[in-house]
This record gives sequence, C-alpha cells and structure tokens, in this order.
Amino acid sequence: MGLNNGADRTPPMGWNSWNKFHCNIDEKLIKDTADALIKHGLADVGYKYLNMDDCWEGERDDDGYIHASKATFPSGIKALSNYAHLKGLLFGIYSDAGYLTCAKRPGSLGYEDKDAMTFASWEIDYLKYDNCNNDGTPEQQRYQVMRDALNATGRPIFYSICEWGRSSPHLWGNSVGNSWRTTGDIQPRWGSILNILRKQESITKYAGPGGWNDPDMLQVGNGNLTIDEQKSHFSLWAALKAPLLLGFDIRTPPVETLKIVKNTEIIAINQYLLGKSVNIVQRTSSWDIWAGELSDGHVALLFNRGESPTIIELNFAAHLNISGAVVVRDLWEHEDKGIHTNSYSYRVPKHGITVLKLTGGTKMLESDFVVPYGDGGNDLFDEYYENAFYRNY
Repeated sequence: MGLNNGADRTPPMGWNSWNKFHCNIDEKLIKDTADALIKHGLADVGYKYLNMDDCWEGERDDDGYIHASKATFPSGIKALSNYAHLKGLLFGIYSDAGYLTCAKRPGSLGYEDKDAMTFASWEIDYLKYDNCNNDGTPEQQRYQVMRDALNATGRPIFYSICEWGRSSPHLWGNSVGNSWRTTGDIQPRWGSILNILRKQESITKYAGPGGWNDPDMLQVGNGNLTIDEQKSHFSLWAALKAPLLLGFDIRTPPVETLKIVKNTEIIAINQYLLGKSVNIVQRTSSWDIWAGELSDGHVALLFNRGESPTIIELNFAAHLNISGAVVVRDLWEHEDKGIHTNSYSYRVPKHGITVLKLTGGTKMLESDFVVPYGDGGNDLFDEYYENAFYRNY
C-alpha cells in the first residue's frame, strides 16, 4: 500500500509556512524557523520537515527553469536546503499543477520535468503540489505527470497531492502520491476543524503505510482555539494518521501549545508502523468515540463536541472488540489508570478529548461484535456539524 518512491512509510512531521505567514515569507524567516525546530526540541520528537509554501517563486529564465524571488530569497533555494540539511532537517517546497500557483506565481504545468530536475538539484525532500489555475485536465492525470518527473530524478521526494479532495483522491492517490488532501483549506476555527473531521469518517480505510489521507495542516497555536480544542485537533489528526505539519510561529511558541505538540505519547500513535487509522465507532449528538488498532494494543479517543462537560463511557466489547482485563493508560495525563474489565469512563471537558491506550484483553469473535454507532441523535449531530462550519469560534 502506498507509493514506493523511497519516501518515509510513516506520516510526515514538520512545519509549513502557509497557515501563519501566507505570502509573508523570506529566507530569514525560514532560517530562523529551522533554528527554532532545533532550539525548542521539536526536531528531537520527529518534526523534521521544514516546508516553504507558496510565494517563494520568482521568474522562469529563457530556458524555462524556475528561480526563487531575488527580493525575498536572494541566496537561492539551494542555500536554504543546505542550511536545513546541516541541522539534520529535511527541506520541502511548493508548486502547483497549473499555469500559476494560487498566489499567481509560476506553476509547474507544462514544466514538470524541468521543475522536478530543479527541485532534485536543490536537494528538496518534500513537494506540496497544489491545484490552482489549471487547464481543466483531470487531476489524476496532471498529478501523475509530476509523479513520473519526480521519480525520474532518482531522488526520494515526499509527494503531497493537494487537489482539495475534488476528484476523490483517496481512490487513486496511493499509486500517485504519498499523501492526498481530502478537503479544502483548514481555518483556525473550531467549526472548520469539525467540518473537516466529518469528511474523514468514510475514507479512513484508505490510509496506510506510505499513503495518507491529508485533512490539511495543523492549526494548533493559531486563531483563538482553546487549549482543549487544540488538544482535540492534535489528537484526532495524529490518530487519523494524518501528516503532522505545524503551522504556528515556532520562533516564539506559546508554552502550552509547545507542550501539546511535543506530547510524544500522542505522536507515537501517529507514527506506529502498523499505520492503521482510527475509525468512528460511536456517535451521539454531542460526542464521538474513535478507536483503532495499534501494533501493541488499541487506541480510543473520547471526543466531546458538545458545549458542556460530559461523561463518555468506552465499552471494550462494543467499541474495541475485546473482553477480559484491559490495562488503560491516559496519554494526556501520562498516567496509567489501572486494570479494567468491561468499560472505562471519563468526564471530558467542553470541546475536549481523552486519548487512551489499551493493552491486554482477548479479541472477540466477529459475530459477537456490535458497534453502537448512533444513539438516535444523528439528525441533531448532522445539524450541529452543518452549522458549526459557519460559526466563528
């Protein structure tokens, strides 16, 4: 499963410039961010990709080769790539499967071979490939052209397809790229996070080693998200096996946000080699339970979408298909909760989450496994989700 092009088989972790800085980037910002990944210990826990998004591009020369903007990147991209590599980081770049990027810079449509060779010569490790200003050719066809051009360079480059889920990339992305965007752009608002989360429910089975559903980059640390909302966002993206690409200003990181994204127990859920995404196993009008297998047990996320604290009960048989004695560990409290049989309950705060790792127990026969997906509150749930996207939390 997944495109075997030499890229990592686990979801990528790192930082991308777009969510915080948009087009306001230059080589000093990128270098300072590289320094910050090291200084704040982010690289040590796995955040190794330093990715520039749109707006680095300058002009093409007479032979059609792309160059960086002389105003903002006077030293060139190879110098930045070298800077990142010397610090033990990997370096990523952005282009577009159209004539122009979303910011109206030169795109790669018609120049795929030259751009791939250029990126390889700059020792690029990651390419985010967008979908603006194209010629109407089907997405799969355009993205295959860049796939082949990248592979022809002989350099392993993580290939991130970003066509916003327009043509169901979860159905074809595994043979084309290493990850594929499943939605439009995420916003630093609670409603946007809920809206994007809902769209992942039916496609979790398509994620696996080397090929990942991408619900867009993290907004942890941006906007007015509460600490509990940031924990929920980070936990769900990690358990969905999404790429974990930070998008806040890590040069001056908020202490609590830094603590969230450096939770190595949550990161481990994302990086398990088994590579299985969680699935939603119960939904009510105000909360969800998401659960899945790990190579050494199970993970369960008790997620409170509601507007007040609530007690959520995880039933081992119904939600995990296991019985007997189960060891429960809370991955946010970093605390073992003892051995339990049958179930475990927790009072989860408004918009908050509890992430549990469960080991032990005995797998039940499939005939005994009944998932309590709904509680009769699905209509309320659907209405909540539809309206939430438009709220400015």
